[in-house]
Amino acid sequence: MEYDKWEPIYKKIVEDFGFSEDADADAAQLLSNLLIEPVKADLNDLTDVIKDKDTLICGNAPTLKKDLEQVDPSDHVIIAADGATSVLLEQGLIPDVIVTDLDGDVEKEIEANKKGAIMVVHAHGDNTGKILSFVPLLTNIIGTSQTKPPQGLFNFGGFTDGDRCVFMAHQLGATSMTLVGFDFDDDNVDEIKKKKLNWARRLIEGFA
Repeated sequence: MEYDKWEPIYKKIVEDFGFSEDADADAAQLLSNLLIEPVKADLNDLTDVIKDKDTLICGNAPTLKKDLEQVDPSDHVIIAADGATSVLLEQGLIPDVIVTDLDGDVEKEIEANKKGAIMVVHAHGDNTGKILSFVPLLTNIIGTSQTKPPQGLFNFGGFTDGDRCVFMAHQLGATSMTLVGFDFDDDNVDEIKKKKLNWARRLIEGFA
């Protein structure tokens, strides 16, 4: 997605949640600085994994383990949204790609990264500490932002880890996207999470 098309959506999200665009931009620049020298990953590598492939996009809803029983993951490129990584590893599955803002079980993500998972690490105003702590421990990283991306970063569109997976897979030419572990009506979350799930639903439905 071109940033000019994403920016109006981003500004609505910022207004809805009271986020700071300046803080988001600062976090993006921090991540850019960490990834530019040395370059940590090549977008072509990520594109090669996804383009013209059937993708299985795994959210971290409580239904994920059960949902995985209904599909054959071996037929798909597996894309994990942050905390879904832990569930996948428990099932003996190593995601091909992990999309994360580093607020899940990062130790499990590091484990999967060491086993070959490409990390798509997202910068926003609330996770600069985690960026500083964990990015140096990772390899094969693509950096993303929700602002206009600085040098070396990308903005595929999307807001939560789950819908960013969908935007990324679409933009990089996936043949299909099968979603598992998504529950937009989960009542066992706080009000902020409910609002995020509502945004995720609205954004993903744009691909329907």
